[in-house]
Amino acid sequence: MALTYLNDLKKEIGKVIVGQEEVIDLIFISIVQKGHILFESVPGTGKTVLSKSVSKVMGGTFSRVQFTPDVLPTDITGMNIYNPKTKEFELQLGPVKTNILLADEINRATPRTQSALLEVMEEGQVTVDGKTYPIEEPFIVLATQNPIESKQGTFDLPEAQMDRFFLKIDLGYPSFENERLMLDLHRSNHIQESVSQVLTLETIKEIQNMAEKIEINDTVKDYIINLVHHTRRHEHIELGASPRATIALMRAGIGTALINGRDYVTPDDVKYIAPYVLSHRIVLNIEGMTVTNNDEVIDSILNKTEVPVEYGVSRDEV
Repeated sequence: MALTYLNDLKKEIGKVIVGQEEVIDLIFISIVQKGHILFESVPGTGKTVLSKSVSKVMGGTFSRVQFTPDVLPTDITGMNIYNPKTKEFELQLGPVKTNILLADEINRATPRTQSALLEVMEEGQVTVDGKTYPIEEPFIVLATQNPIESKQGTFDLPEAQMDRFFLKIDLGYPSFENERLMLDLHRSNHIQESVSQVLTLETIKEIQNMAEKIEINDTVKDYIINLVHHTRRHEHIELGASPRATIALMRAGIGTALINGRDYVTPDDVKYIAPYVLSHRIVLNIEGMTVTNNDEVIDSILNKTEVPVEYGVSRDEV
């Protein structure tokens, strides 16, 4: 059932986004597992259109925040505003009152504003004037940052916030063929209208419940733990992946199995999704920064960590 919904979602989003099937898979996994995504890409790669399209096909609401240094925490969470007619303060929630929140150029916000997202991302709630309010589910943050942006006027996300992102995805540039198709698609200024709703929020919740029934045995769990532990012992890593990363890798593996139409997780599911889960959760030491990068280190760990042989089939063969 989940695979059918995913195919419907891909078909609709394919009307406006070309060549991003794998990215759509990863977004679907995050939605199923109630996770958040950090996109790292140059401007103009379709992040906003993709985010709006996802919210439209799943029947959800969409909000966008363009982060700048002068954006305040209350601009994100909301505040109590005095109503002169009723002579009372009324709660006005910010853009977090949505299903899909696009946090554009999040590293342009000050650390204080960035931290305003921590509670809502982790707990699904916001606190305004000492009172806590739950956020409607499903709720997913799609944040972006530019990898080549000048350091002037930007603030690196702290490790605590990076750890809250379920997956980190590099969108990259489209191929020549895909960019040619984009030209044909975008001749109309009303391209967004061609996307139709194919899911409902209730359907999303049903799929989330389905994920809880996916089996994952001790052998696969041990493989997940081995991968995470190797990040803590690697010669080029100063700060390894946290226990939160271990849980995220298990959940991501479950989501990967679900979109592949299986009711059990294989080590190959984990190996496939691990770079998206772990690369942003490690901090390289000084030597590591000079000779390699996060992605290469995770790839080396995946290549050196033994895959349980009883599950040694490729994802394409399952």
